Amino acid sequence: MAALKIPDIRFFIGSVAFFTLASRALAVVIGFQIYQITHSPLSLGWLGLVEAIPAISLVLFGGYVADHFNRHKILMITRTASCLCAVALAVLSWHSHTTSLMGLYAVIFLAGIARGFADPASTAFEAQIIPKELTVNGASWISSMWITCSIAGPAAIGFVFDAWGAAGSYLLIAGSFVLSCLWTFLIHPKPQIKPERQESILKSIASGWHFVFTHQPLWAAMVLDLFAVFFGGAMILLPIYANDILHVGAKGLGLLNAAPSVGALIITLIATRHPPIARAGRNLLGAVIGFGVCIILFAFSKHFWFSMVLLFLSGAFDGISMVIRRSMVRLLSPDALRGRIAAANWVFICASNELGAFESGLVAAWIGTIPCVAVGGVITLGIVALISWIAPQLRTLKFDPQTMEQQ
Repeated sequence: MAALKIPDIRFFIGSVAFFTLASRALAVVIGFQIYQITHSPLSLGWLGLVEAIPAISLVLFGGYVADHFNRHKILMITRTASCLCAVALAVLSWHSHTTSLMGLYAVIFLAGIARGFADPASTAFEAQIIPKELTVNGASWISSMWITCSIAGPAAIGFVFDAWGAAGSYLLIAGSFVLSCLWTFLIHPKPQIKPERQESILKSIASGWHFVFTHQPLWAAMVLDLFAVFFGGAMILLPIYANDILHVGAKGLGLLNAAPSVGALIITLIATRHPPIARAGRNLLGAVIGFGVCIILFAFSKHFWFSMVLLFLSGAFDGISMVIRRSMVRLLSPDALRGRIAAANWVFICASNELGAFESGLVAAWIGTIPCVAVGGVITLGIVALISWIAPQLRTLKFDPQTMEQQ
């Protein structure tokens, strides 16, 4: 409970909680709504691409902004922008029979712009709030709250969607974004180390990438996560599984979305007492192997509860990976470069999630949903073998759980 004794960490956790509730619920609603309108896997892929384009193109500049300007204010502005996007989606969805598909895509594009600035600022701001000796403890609590809300948001919003429709769901999501703004506002101002040298924006951004690519454990972990999720991620296709394969509707879709988060939550709570950091590299590679196996089995499942168990296990393995990668980025990054290194990390995350969603939708439209997910899981296992071979420093990476120093 050490990290929770610090008020500003509690405020930050509250901010993350309501933001995650809203954003994860929004992902479920927009995905199901678009699939109801189009009944096309490719339309779900376009949804991922529409968000990826601004998020990836702006996140590097967002990392520069996070290192040179007040991160607290950046978070306040971007949280407010997310709230306005949710309200806009509610307005567009007020009359379901006249909902504009291009309008929905346009608002998601704007939300992606906000994300390009919010993600690196949030990661760097977290390091200002949590003392180094509480890195894994604090990161585990934040991850635990993020995952708890990743469970509650999708699980609850399916019932809200059935009762109130898309417009009512978006208004509830907007209220959660407002509460996130409030908790962010309560955090006290923090000293921020800013770069001493005045250099061009491009050179400043490049310095963050240079640091990442000259430290093998960092780039190897980022590349591993990129390709594992890019090919192995199946979340964007869950509306198809819920509607056409498992036949469980919006309520079942919410539960399917929540299942991986339940597994990840249990792991991150365990990590607050038993962090998987002592043999970080070995544990990271093993976790991604387990994730790939679960995705392969999920692809062929035709039973709802068996699918839930497999998604739960995939989330547990992903939780191990998340705790390790989050701790690595924090422990291996110098203070003055945190925003730009976080931005580089978010490029990999955005590419894996949103571009992976586009890849999944495209391939599913080409070869079918089940073969698409199965092949992705097999490729994930191949990526683990490749990274283990070309990045021995990641494979042998260890930290002292007491001092958090690299061994």
